[in-house]
Amino acid sequence: MEINPIHIHLTAFMRHNQPFRHLFREGLDTYIIRLQAEGECEALIDGEMVNVQPGDLLLFRPGEVYDLRIGEKVSPLGLSADYYVMCTGEWIDGWWNKRVRSKKVRITDDGRLQSIWQQLILEKRRLDGGNKDIVEALFKALCLLLDRAIEEAPSTSSAPLLLAFKMKSFVEEHATSVFRLEDVAGHAGISVTRAVHLFKAQFGYSIMQYAGQIRLALALQLMDKSNYTLERIAEETGFGSYTYFHRVFRDRYGVAPGAYRRRG
Repeated sequence: MEINPIHIHLTAFMRHNQPFRHLFREGLDTYIIRLQAEGECEALIDGEMVNVQPGDLLLFRPGEVYDLRIGEKVSPLGLSADYYVMCTGEWIDGWWNKRVRSKKVRITDDGRLQSIWQQLILEKRRLDGGNKDIVEALFKALCLLLDRAIEEAPSTSSAPLLLAFKMKSFVEEHATSVFRLEDVAGHAGISVTRAVHLFKAQFGYSIMQYAGQIRLALALQLMDKSNYTLERIAEETGFGSYTYFHRVFRDRYGVAPGAYRRRG
């Protein structure tokens, strides 16, 4: 009999506008992975009901008591929205046991996590249950991205740190296109002056220096792994012109892009 390494029992995006309680008093039969997207709720963590806010990730394993309450003590209007997945299987057992899992952890999501989660939900919603390989691939990608989000989350949940990581994610997403400091600051909802200061204070380099690092790394990959012309590589990686790419590359590596490629 075939062993299914991943079994997705339920996954969805839920929005609650009325009080709601989700209780497994005798313990869960599945893992629950839940990301608070909007509003607030309360969850039982180590015997105490604690507040859950947007960006809080809840992780519970089979056998644990699960008590989630919406609209009782927080969010009087019952407004809350979340992504969740209930799952079992050998792969999730292995993923879970790779590290100590806190029941509640704060993460910074730039939208990529939610995008993967939405694709998983839509694939699973198909009448045939979705393509098994696609469902498993999406779920594994989700779990691995969650691990990275946990690792990269600020050690504190202070507003300045969260804003800095929000800007960092924006730069990573848009590095291959042309953007301005105003775009980065606008994404975080702060002034350009504050954006520049926060980013440099948190990471030790400027916003544009970080974008340049990403672009150079992508350029090296394309130079090593593709037959693209250097002009196309300059365009694909966000440098815009070969002249600018040539100057930045030479300043960074001490050799022109063409000479570097020929040496390879």
